[in-house]
Amino acid sequence: MMTDILDIMEVDGMDQSEQLLSLYRQMLIIRYTEEQLARSHQMGLIHGACHTYVGEEAIATGVCAHLRPDDAVFSTHRGHGHALAKGVSPREVVAELFGRATGCSQGRGGSMHLFKPEVGMMGTSGIVGPCILQATGAGYSFKLLKTDQVGVAFFGDGAVNNGAFHEGLNLASIWKLPTLFVCENNLYATEVPFAYSAGIPHVGNRGPAYCMESLTVDGNDVLAVYEAAEEAVQRARGGEGPTLIECRTYRTRAHAEGMRDAGYRTPEEVEEWKERDPITRYSEWLLENEEAGTETLAEIEAEVKEMVVDAEEFARNSPWPEPDTVSEHVFDQR
Repeated sequence: MMTDILDIMEVDGMDQSEQLLSLYRQMLIIRYTEEQLARSHQMGLIHGACHTYVGEEAIATGVCAHLRPDDAVFSTHRGHGHALAKGVSPREVVAELFGRATGCSQGRGGSMHLFKPEVGMMGTSGIVGPCILQATGAGYSFKLLKTDQVGVAFFGDGAVNNGAFHEGLNLASIWKLPTLFVCENNLYATEVPFAYSAGIPHVGNRGPAYCMESLTVDGNDVLAVYEAAEEAVQRARGGEGPTLIECRTYRTRAHAEGMRDAGYRTPEEVEEWKERDPITRYSEWLLENEEAGTETLAEIEAEVKEMVVDAEEFARNSPWPEPDTVSEHVFDQR
């Protein structure tokens, strides 16, 4: 893990210690919310698919730590972690998956369609790849408006073989758009090994083909992601163009809750990656470098657990959308 990160950690007025602990807290919020959502899905409280972000928390946390509310994030079906890291509360996320009116999309979107433009969460989608083009479009808008805002696309390894990947990166490179392309390479597109489906199995190696800054980082090392994202965001805000960041990571749960989790990967492989758990690694680093004590970490853990319990209770007790609101937010384009 990169200890020289300590020389650059100062975001939004927080000192080094506060920022280091905020990364830990954010990863825990994602982890505990996702684990609660998995339990809720098993109890039948979530209708439809539920793709969790367990094991990948360091990526959303490290990237979104550098984003402002007016920066635009576009995500994919595994988007709960991105929404939480961008500022959507656990209450709003859980309520949305429960289909309740208090959810961030007023119960209309569910797991794969999380929106909250007020904090720059511009949407997740069950379709593979469109977020790449949407973030490119956001970058183009910001360039036309001459602002220093940034567009960010989070996508999986399965998306990089789509035409949207080529089109988005090519256009962003030509026009030097303020866009970050963050590939969360968890090695499998549903159940298809990326090494089998890709002629270039390292996504970060594709950047030079577009004359684009690109790099590959350990996606289970929150400080490595943090440092890479800081440089990319600064480059984008300064008019120096886009960056492709490949984060090598792993999902330790099934592709979606209720799906099989055997046959395409071995239990030994899953256990090996669990030993590289981003939260465990980071908590050990904080202790070893005396940036936090066990009591402090335990207090954060207790606070976050209470927050997630509250979110689940809030969602259970929230009302369903009123039937007479069914036509709201529907636009006739005839």
